[in-house]
Amino acid sequence: MEPKEKQLRATSFIVHATRGVIRDQRTRRKAMAFLLGVAVLLLISGFTFLAPVLNPHEHPWLVILFWVVCVWLTFTATLVAIFDLLAVRLEARRVEQALREKLRSERSTSNE
Repeated sequence: MEPKEKQLRATSFIVHATRGVIRDQRTRRKAMAFLLGVAVLLLISGFTFLAPVLNPHEHPWLVILFWVVCVWLTFTATLVAIFDLLAVRLEARRVEQALREKLRSERSTSNE
């Protein structure tokens, strides 16, 4: 008998992947660029070669789905960008605080 392999749960995988994207600045910025790139690519393709398929009179739900996907990708990239700005500000504050503490300790040792 073979041991049963543990099934990968989708929710657990998504949570861990999201943590990885959020923690690393380079990964966050790559994710932003990728999401915006896909959204722009969809937008350009929607106005060019997908235009006949995205006729709102023939396929209204397909058009709605297309625009929801475009908006979702753009909104997600915007949220990641806002989080990145907040994370960079927080890191700058931490570095500034550490520098102030270092200067205070150097001043107190030099005054003694």
